[in-house]
Amino acid sequence: MYRLALRITLSSQEAEDVVQDVIIKLWKMRDTLGGIDNIEAYALRMTRNLALDRQRMHVNQTESLDQLDTEPVAPVADNDVDERISIVRQAMNQLPEKQRTCMQLRDFEGYSYREIAEVLDITEDQVKVNIFRARQTIRTTLETNEQNH
Repeated sequence: MYRLALRITLSSQEAEDVVQDVIIKLWKMRDTLGGIDNIEAYALRMTRNLALDRQRMHVNQTESLDQLDTEPVAPVADNDVDERISIVRQAMNQLPEKQRTCMQLRDFEGYSYREIAEVLDITEDQVKVNIFRARQTIRTTLETNEQNH
């Protein structure tokens, strides 16, 4: 839930608040959770919706992933690899929200297309299209950058 909220809000503090609020909501409705088929997907959908609501409230905030207080990444000896990682991060930050979220859930969280469709309340085909477009955008960004160097 945290990583999804972080990918949407681009703020570690905001993501922590989102997760805390979702957990509180789930706790308050614990007696009715038995009627939900997939509680994990339900919790992720709640996380996504709340993160989007908070993001809309902070429209003027333009913080990038590079400015976040996240887990430290082991230093990479190769500067080219460092640069590519930075380019990918920047490209991901520029993706439309649905593409960014689909890619996060699939490539970084390991969710299936069906699970992502449940979380985002879209079809599996829409998930696949969003992931394809996101990957294509990032690939194009990397290729353009390599051509310029």
